[in-house]
Amino acid sequence: MDKSPTTGAGREYRGAMATVDITQADFGQTLEDHEIVFIDFWAGWCRPCQAFAPVYSAVSEQHPDIVFGKVDTEAEQELAAAAAITSIPTLMAFRDQVLVYSQPGAVDAGTLAGLVDAVKGLDMDAVRAEIAEGGAAE
Repeated sequence: MDKSPTTGAGREYRGAMATVDITQADFGQTLEDHEIVFIDFWAGWCRPCQAFAPVYSAVSEQHPDIVFGKVDTEAEQELAAAAAITSIPTLMAFRDQVLVYSQPGAVDAGTLAGLVDAVKGLDMDAVRAEIAEGGAAE
């Protein structure tokens, strides 16, 4: 399985763009093809989303080994509903296809960078064991 952020879901992820648009059609494949995926659920009319976008983009440029996706909740209403999005922006992080973080609200660059480091440093065997025992992975 290719874990590089440049392939997967039938398209190139790294090029001129630091972040990529994720749709319902490629959401599952994106998670399957990449070890770590961050997803920002947003909408164009949302001022906190607009303020968070450059922070998210800047941090994504510092981590080319991770996919930083964006889901437009207006265009992808079914995906947003399936993800139980009730407030935007909402940031989710997946590692090995496991949701390890989900929180509404914008964060600053330092907090987001710390979150990236935390997700990279997770002991996924311990996370899976915790999930198997009925605990939360977040």
